Amino acid sequence: MKILFIVPYPTGEAPSQRFRFEQYFKFLSSKGHIYHISSFLNAHNWRLFYKPGNLVRKGAALLRGFTVRLLDCFKSMNYDLVFIHREASPLGPPLFEWIIGKVLKKKIIYDFDDAIWLTDKPKETLLERFVKSRSKVGQICSWSYKISCGNDYLANYAKQFNANVLVNPTTIDTERLKTSTLVKKNPHNENIVIGWTGSHTTLKYLESIANILFRIEQQFVNVSFLVIANREPILNLKNLKFIQWKEETEIEDLSQIDIGLMPLPDDEWTKGKCGFKALQYMSLGIPAVASPVGVNTTIIQHSTNGYLAKTDKEWFETLSELIEKRELRDLLGLRSIKTVEMYYSVNSNKERFLSLFA
Repeated sequence: MKILFIVPYPTGEAPSQRFRFEQYFKFLSSKGHIYHISSFLNAHNWRLFYKPGNLVRKGAALLRGFTVRLLDCFKSMNYDLVFIHREASPLGPPLFEWIIGKVLKKKIIYDFDDAIWLTDKPKETLLERFVKSRSKVGQICSWSYKISCGNDYLANYAKQFNANVLVNPTTIDTERLKTSTLVKKNPHNENIVIGWTGSHTTLKYLESIANILFRIEQQFVNVSFLVIANREPILNLKNLKFIQWKEETEIEDLSQIDIGLMPLPDDEWTKGKCGFKALQYMSLGIPAVASPVGVNTTIIQHSTNGYLAKTDKEWFETLSELIEKRELRDLLGLRSIKTVEMYYSVNSNKERFLSLFA
């Protein structure tokens, strides 16, 4: 089949794309499928949107993106399937999806990994709501041939509009980990690194447990903190190291961590999260401590392959126990690797993903 991938971001940049479908491209090719990727933002404009100001250049980038999408509508006539990740454009109603699905009658595979019909901004203005037009998610679902969702919560929403819904989890390429050069820890090293990775949009979740991390730093002199992101966090910690995220050093940077963090508030938006941070830690044998929200409670079996912490007391006590017990960290780490390999790896999910194109 010929498949057109309509995606928001350039290839190799965004985790939602890299770990939901980009790492499966080799399998599509091996099955004889031909695909083309069209991103709304190119690499230059993607980086531009992370910088303050530059309103004129950002406006030009948006105009370019809308032009690309208009051309995609014409191009789609030469493809058997159109795979749309999240939305064809970040602003406005689902015009391009409507043209492709309803006017041109092309088969759409619609993929999303967040509760994108909602917002995580508590003070979003009416203008922002109008411009984002989040009600379009349900419309796109109803026009689609198949829907690919990251977890059951998202799938249940999609099933209101379309019965042909597949839970397609975000996965880790464990074979890639085996061929990577990891940072080998000294088994006699008593220094413990507590770490977090993510984008600037989710730093607020890490900062929500800043008081717990401060208490840990005061209690344990052998503990330091590592944050891997595209923007520095605001944390009052003396032993804090920040690493700018880079794809080429991602695995090596993560492997410096002894205990991984994934705090989340319990709300409708976060229930749509796909537990990717926890999976990243676990795939490297790093025990994760996560909030018991959404799919986290499925991925992590409390005290078996990681820990779930809800209250400040639970966070502090769990982190303290892991800091003090190396054997426990090692045991949970081994179990974490097995969990990812069995249920959340590319190999375990390959056939499920390919079934979208059958």
